[in-house]
Amino acid sequence: MHLVVQAVILGVLVGGVYALMASGLTLVFGIMRVINVAQGAFVILGAYLSYSLFRAFGIDPFLSILLLTPLMFVLGVGIHRLFIRSLRSESREEMSLLVTWATALAIEGALSVAYTTTYRSTIPSYAQRSWSFSGYRVGEVRVFGFVISLAILAGLYLMLSRTRFGRSVRATVQNPTSAKLLGVDADRVSALGFGIGIATAAAAGAVFGIIYPFNPGSHYDLISRLLSIVVLGGLGSVGGAIVASLILGVAESVVAVTISPTWSSFVFFVVLIAILLFRPQGLFGVRERGAL
Repeated sequence: MHLVVQAVILGVLVGGVYALMASGLTLVFGIMRVINVAQGAFVILGAYLSYSLFRAFGIDPFLSILLLTPLMFVLGVGIHRLFIRSLRSESREEMSLLVTWATALAIEGALSVAYTTTYRSTIPSYAQRSWSFSGYRVGEVRVFGFVISLAILAGLYLMLSRTRFGRSVRATVQNPTSAKLLGVDADRVSALGFGIGIATAAAAGAVFGIIYPFNPGSHYDLISRLLSIVVLGGLGSVGGAIVASLILGVAESVVAVTISPTWSSFVFFVVLIAILLFRPQGLFGVRERGAL
């Protein structure tokens, strides 16, 4: 029982980081109907950039988020302007798969050339420290990563719920045609939304690089998990992605300690299939998007 409770604690902490990764993916889909399969590659790019800042300049990985998020936001807006904006609306979902997959492969290739395929880890001085509570141990970096992920997600929630841009995003997600009729600049909302999605991936990448070793090909495993989270939470629902991340993070950790670490990744798909059998639209999704 002790191991199970320990696994649940670690699963919640990891789930918070998964939520940060998946929030940008589901936000982009909600706004643009674009399936960004490069989200995992952007997470790994963020991990490498944080690693480089730490090794070259001694910048703490968590502090590097302050530098990486605006940089990657600009990159995201640029990618949208160059590759996504020109996609036709009637074929955007299908074509976005090809465009973003090509982007993921380009990032992987560039990282392989720059860093080789050797696994790297960002190891600050406190990487091995941990706290003990009633016999349960948690690493400092996991707690810090969870807290920072929650803080960024809270900021994202406030932006979406309290700002004019957020209202434009929500209107576009709920009914894009009506949003345009009300004067929402869909192209601007899409560009900024895509930039925010990439910025959150970079922030999550900085945290990911401290917790796990990574190499340029690590995005393959990541994107399969993130897509499972987004589908389970409900396509386009940021809140659903957060809940799904916590569920799957806990399930993964519990399976790792009770059955085998080999099966821990597979649990993502088992839970996904089990829930979709009863609720095909996901936990917080809707059956049909408004189109009138």
